[in-house]
Amino acid sequence: MTDASQDDGQQESFISHLVELRSRLLRAASAVLIIFVALFIYPGASAIYDVLAQPMLASLPQGTRMIATGVITPFMVPVKVTMMAAFIIALPVVLYQAWAFVAPGLYKHEKRLALPLIVSSTLLFLAGMAFCYFVVFRTVFHFIATFAPQSITPAPDIEAYLSFVMTMFLAFGITFEVPVAVVLLVKMGVVELSKLKSARGYVVVGAFIIAAVVTPPDVVSQFMLALPLCLLYELGLVCARMVTPKPDPEEAGSGTLTERR
Repeated sequence: MTDASQDDGQQESFISHLVELRSRLLRAASAVLIIFVALFIYPGASAIYDVLAQPMLASLPQGTRMIATGVITPFMVPVKVTMMAAFIIALPVVLYQAWAFVAPGLYKHEKRLALPLIVSSTLLFLAGMAFCYFVVFRTVFHFIATFAPQSITPAPDIEAYLSFVMTMFLAFGITFEVPVAVVLLVKMGVVELSKLKSARGYVVVGAFIIAAVVTPPDVVSQFMLALPLCLLYELGLVCARMVTPKPDPEEAGSGTLTERR
């Protein structure tokens, strides 16, 4: 009888967690949908895509436009861009819903660590996207345009451009999360800070390998991804040193004295 009541209690708890999860997901999706509708009405999907395409258009010859090879591509691509913009704007709401679902099961010290990590990871991801848009795109597109032969008129396809932009946004957004990953590894005791410091050489080599894989095959874009990755790794080491508790000299001395005795 007791086992049956325990099973019923566990089942009710599991169902309540599923209901809570569904509620949080619906709230997050509703926030994204509301912002999407608002952006679709004003300033409009076409205007948002024009903003995204500005770095490419600035590198093209005067009077050249991008092309659309698909039948519904001129409609679908701006809609996808608007959805991406809506998700980015609604990201604080989405992360808050995730935090509200996970927080009841965390300890106090975990809550104190989790909330700053969520905020910092969000800001770093957005910073990575901004760096990619304002610095990398303009530099890389201009660099590529200088190598185009005079007999060729570049006219990029908007669907291919969107795929490229989303890949680069994701790559730089994840790259800017390196300090958070380093702090988590040290704080959770997975890796010691001294070992991460001694692995700097491997990190530099790995940064250029990752940049060569995820970026276009040109030196400029690879360097502009590898260099921030190395610098952010160093920033992560500094932050990890700040959050790592320093050993108490009195405790260390008493421990040494005990060992001697």
